[in-house]
Order: sequence, then structure tokens, then C-alpha cells
Amino acid sequence: MEILPKLTPTQALLLRTAARRADGRVIPPANLRGGARVKAMTGLMRRQWIEAGDGGYVLTDAGYAAAGRKRPAPQEAEGIPVRPGTKLAALVVALRRPQGATNLQLMLATGWQPHSVRGAISGLLRKRLGLNVVLTRNAVGERVYRIG
Repeated sequence: MEILPKLTPTQALLLRTAARRADGRVIPPANLRGGARVKAMTGLMRRQWIEAGDGGYVLTDAGYAAAGRKRPAPQEAEGIPVRPGTKLAALVVALRRPQGATNLQLMLATGWQPHSVRGAISGLLRKRLGLNVVLTRNAVGERVYRIG
């Protein structure tokens, strides 16, 4: 059994908060600046607990172990990887319901404008990811989208 070196309170905070995030990103607090920030991040990189990735730094498997957690498994939407907690994941979850989702429900789930919702369904879900999104109308005449 290997004994892990001592962590500074800042390094421990960075590891714990990153391990709780779904994507494992290490985001230093705004008040951690300059040399303190560099020293904390460099110490974690030397121990190979974090690595560069996704436009910043992410935890490695060793980093999760040092934080006492396991790396979360990615969610899959019909064989297509979807990061949990993203707007795309919210869109897929809403469309997978048996009754589907109206444009307004999708707007509220994602925070997007109506044209952005329609564009994401057409471009991202149908064309890029190859999902079969079915459009029907409900009794009131609203568009209802569903993954069919």
C-alpha cells in the first residue's frame, strides 16, 4: 500500500470539488490567483492527479482515488455518449419520455430560444447523431417531439 504525500488545504479542496463534478474538471476558485494557483496546480500535476484536457484540467484515475472516489461512468443515449448535466442530455431525456416534449418544454429544459431548439433537433440530433426524432401534433396543435 502506497502512502500518499500530504496535500495542502487548497489542493485537497481542488481534488474534492473536481471529484464531485460530473466531468471531473478542476476549476480553481476565483480568489486563488498568481503564484498560489500555479503552485497548487503544479503540485497536483506532478503527482499525476490532474492532466490537461477539455480546455482546462481534469482529474485522472489517480486523482479520483486520492479524493476517495471513483470516476463516474458516462451516460449513453442509444449508444451515443452524452455528458450528464449538459443541455444536450436534458434535451435527450425530455425527448425519450413516452409522451415526448413540446417546443416550450424543451425551451424550459435547455434555456434556449425556439429556433435553437428546432436547430438542435434537426442538426445535432437527427443529422450528426443519427437519432430518429418524430414530430407530431397534440390536441391543442402544438408540436410534440419524441425519439422514435
